[in-house]
Amino acid sequence: MKLGLFGGTFDPPHLGHLILAEEAYTQLSLEKILWLVSGQSPLKLDRPLSPVEARIEMVQAAIADNPHFILSRVDIDRPPPHYTIETLKILEKEFPRDEFYFIMGEDSLRDLPKWREPHEIIKRATLAVLARPNPSGRKERENPKGLDELESKIPGVSSRVVWVNAPQLEIASSEIQKRIREGKSVRYMMTDKVWRVIEGRRLYQ
Repeated sequence: MKLGLFGGTFDPPHLGHLILAEEAYTQLSLEKILWLVSGQSPLKLDRPLSPVEARIEMVQAAIADNPHFILSRVDIDRPPPHYTIETLKILEKEFPRDEFYFIMGEDSLRDLPKWREPHEIIKRATLAVLARPNPSGRKERENPKGLDELESKIPGVSSRVVWVNAPQLEIASSEIQKRIREGKSVRYMMTDKVWRVIEGRRLYQ
């Protein structure tokens, strides 16, 4: 089975997350996508997070009506720090026959050399990366310059990357938080169910 892995803090999960996950599911013919709600990223220790149970509730609300999206607690029910390589090793034991596709943005791909054991990560998972449009407006399904540089640091990575085309929505969780604090509208940036969780818990006030 081809299994998608979509990790993030999801604070909050927004439409950009949902669209990317759905496009990866469709374009890569995945069976399921596990949403891996993460704790504090070792690379982003300066960013405070909402309580983990609040973020879990928001993800559950976001994916509730999609049968091929599944919430995973693999990075919640164990002590930090949470490294992707350790997550993959745990999931290999849980899904020993499955082929993993790790869904990420292009910024995460560029940061891959900073991750723990990136050489082992690409052995265990194909990297499903959101393709960015180039200046001509055409979606880039190959990124020779960027991948060549990455290849010099992580040999073999270019053969482990597949591109996912998805609408480019300029929505960021940090911007949603900021808009809520400033009393601005965030309507249409997330599902109504996620917004009700935010209201009920008074998040980002």
